[in-house]
Order: sequence, then C-alpha cells, then structure tokens
Amino acid sequence: KRANSLDCDFIATGHYAKIRPVNDRYVISKGLDETKDQSYVLWGLQQDLLSRTILPLGGYRKTAIRQMAHDFGYPELAKKSESYEICFVPDNDYRGFLKRRVPGLEEQVRGGEFVNMSGDPIGLHQGYPFYTVGQRKGLETAFGTPKYVVSIDAQRNRVVLGDLEDLDRKTMRVGQVNWQKIDGLPKDGLDAIVKIRYKDPGSPAFLRWDGEKVVVEFMAPVKAIAPGQAAVFYHEDTVLGGGWIVDSDPLPR
Repeated sequence: KRANSLDCDFIATGHYAKIRPVNDRYVISKGLDETKDQSYVLWGLQQDLLSRTILPLGGYRKTAIRQMAHDFGYPELAKKSESYEICFVPDNDYRGFLKRRVPGLEEQVRGGEFVNMSGDPIGLHQGYPFYTVGQRKGLETAFGTPKYVVSIDAQRNRVVLGDLEDLDRKTMRVGQVNWQKIDGLPKDGLDAIVKIRYKDPGSPAFLRWDGEKVVVEFMAPVKAIAPGQAAVFYHEDTVLGGGWIVDSDPLPR
C-alpha cells in the first residue's frame, strides 16, 4: 500500500534473505550470512507481495555491509552495535511490554497455579501471559530440581511444569499455512526441514495434510514446541512455506 501511494513498483527491505523467481513463483531463501539469516520471518509473504519485494542485503555478509556504510560516508552506522531483541521491546522486558499495552493485565491474571504433569497444584505464578514453553528461569519459585514450562492453559490461567524430557515432541499441527516455493502440499506429503523458532537450526520431518492443517512428523524428538510460534518449512536453503503452530503431542512415558 505504501509503494502504491508513492507510485513505486517495488519495495526494498533490510532483511538478510534472498528472493528470486523459480518456475513462475517468487521464492525466499536463506541469506549468504546464515548467522544473520531472516528467511524464517518472511514465510507469510504471498506471491503478489514477493513479486514486488527486493532484498538487497541477502547476498552479503554483515561485515561487508558495515564496510559499505563506512565507505559511503556513514561511520556511525558502520560502528553501530547490534540489537538481538525485538524492535518494539527494546529493553527485552516482555512482562513490562505486556503490562504497558494491556491496562489491568497484571490484576486480571495474577495468582494462577503452577501445576505438575499430573495436574496437581505446586505453586502460584504471576499470570500465564508472562511465561513461554521451554522457559526454565524466572519462575520465581524453587522446586528443588530444575523445572520447565511444558504447556500453558490460558483458559484456566495454569502453567504446566515438568522435567526437561517432558518438552520432547515428535508431532505437531500447523495452521494458516502460506506456501511460497510450491503451490500446495502434495497429497502424498513431503519431506522438509522444519524450524520452530527463529534460531532453530531446523529438524528433518515429514509433512502431510489433516483437514486444513499440516501435520509435521519429526524424525527425532524436538523440544519446546510453542503454540503461536511460526513453523517454517525448508527444502535445503529455500522456504517452502510456513504457518502458525496450533498444538503438539507429548511423547508417551
């Protein structure tokens, strides 16, 4: 919309990823500098948007970009420290961000229960929005042994805690899928590398349809699958597509 308002054909962004046409489709792939790669966050772009997107940094390493900034007369930018946080949470204080954005949130959710894997209460917490699956630190309660957030029950304001192995999953479901390299998932399914979070190196899996959701069957257990996070499917370094994680199945114990 912004490009249209400016009568521009294309829009360029600073994402570290590549884009190219393949078989009448536009495809996102990993940037040259994999330590800075941002292809994971671009899975939701549809073909009409990709056709007008330019990613000029994808073919360079960050060090080369810094040198360019210096050579073009922007030494302050060349020396600027890097941010590893989400841009709209500059202090990385997620609880503070939520409290500022949702008036009265703290009072609404305070006093929920920590429960064990059997559903028995083992303590009180500050409110389910302030925790994430896989979290170990910041639970504010000592349990004698390390405990991890295994799942979150928003309806009952409960946070389920368990041991490290309780985070293992081999199957998850992904909804609201957007395909990029392919026009849809083949009926017989597809092998892919699947990333479940930004810094995840990815895990081999088999993808198949189940109604309107894609079932992801991992070849080996992965830890801390969090509903609401993006799952992105890759073939080698190219994004096949992605969607939002709906749920996952615990392993039998």
